[in-house]
Amino acid sequence: MSSAQPAVPPHPPAIRSPVTIRHAYIHVPFCPSICPYCDFHVLERRGDLVERYLARIEQEAEALAGRYDLALDTLYLGGGTPSFLRPSEMETLVASLRRHIGWGRLENTLEVNPGTVSPERAAHWRGLGFDRASVGVQSLDDPTLKFLGRQHTAQAAREAVQQLTSAGFRVSGDLITAVAGQPLESDIAGLIALGVEHVSAYTLTIEPGTPFARQGVTVREEDEERGFEQTEALLTAAGFDRYEVSNYARSPDAQSRHNRAYWTGEYFLGLGPGGAGSYPGNPETGEQPFRRTNPHLHQWLAGEHGDAEPLSPEDVVTDALFMGLRLREGLHLPTAAYRSGLDVQAHYAPVIAGHLRLGLLELDGEHLRATRKGWWLLNRVVTAFLEHDEENAEAQNRARDRAGE
Repeated sequence: MSSAQPAVPPHPPAIRSPVTIRHAYIHVPFCPSICPYCDFHVLERRGDLVERYLARIEQEAEALAGRYDLALDTLYLGGGTPSFLRPSEMETLVASLRRHIGWGRLENTLEVNPGTVSPERAAHWRGLGFDRASVGVQSLDDPTLKFLGRQHTAQAAREAVQQLTSAGFRVSGDLITAVAGQPLESDIAGLIALGVEHVSAYTLTIEPGTPFARQGVTVREEDEERGFEQTEALLTAAGFDRYEVSNYARSPDAQSRHNRAYWTGEYFLGLGPGGAGSYPGNPETGEQPFRRTNPHLHQWLAGEHGDAEPLSPEDVVTDALFMGLRLREGLHLPTAAYRSGLDVQAHYAPVIAGHLRLGLLELDGEHLRATRKGWWLLNRVVTAFLEHDEENAEAQNRARDRAGE
């Protein structure tokens, strides 16, 4: 779709959307250094970019508040390295968000790099209203951290978690698995000993265009499988619940409420360069639900908007499948049918039946969920749903062509 002819107007229309949005993601692209595996929109700070970023965020927040009814339950400041912002910059950002879109009623998460934490900074963030910290620990082994290009040490990560906990944060620790030679067992034991209430464990992936890809770094399948199996075994033995394919919580209250909004298909604002949002559209104006990803920093600073991608009923369902099947309880079929207007079980009957036979999916009452084996092969499962829609579309096109002959 051309940005010159967006399907959704880039500026607030006269009629506000009647659907309340309860979640907001704000992207802060600045980092102290760029990790060689990272493919997010990030850059090192320079010149007056942060000042211009803060001014543009305020404009964007004000515009979104004019278009949507907002009553935030969760807010997530991600990056990049949001904790890299100076105290005065963080104050300005938080003030802009509170003034225009509000603050989360249930949870407000700050992504934190261990190298940016001190007792004073932790207390400052807590005083601004952040109550949950997602800490990029990645490993508690110095050689592994060096390979990953991380600038902090294992000891710095331990101290960061302790300082955040002391300041009153609920702490989640990020862990990268499948690194060759990584002492995964001691990494996990170390996180557990630090008392984190939540662990996000992601397999190292080599994305095109990253330094690792250019260097020819690869990830062995045996390391991937070992990470997948061992992480679950060790964390569940310690009392953590694997509630999502890559996420573990000590208790239901420790789950990420913000991320659950993604996985259950809720609408959310996306602010900042590269920030992605999911929006409800407006039945009164005929506007479809849509996704929008903001352009990178310099285009965003210039006021450009990312293309709006209207969502067809099939798009709504495949998004719901891709996200919902990540959860242990799976996809709630009546909710997916209500949001999309499609009878999901009927529309995808052959795909569902085939994966039930393969033991990759299972039906449990009103939920369609991935089995443990299905989690391991989740991309393959979701691809089958996408291919089913593509085949249907091709068949319909052929039928129309024949009718026109």
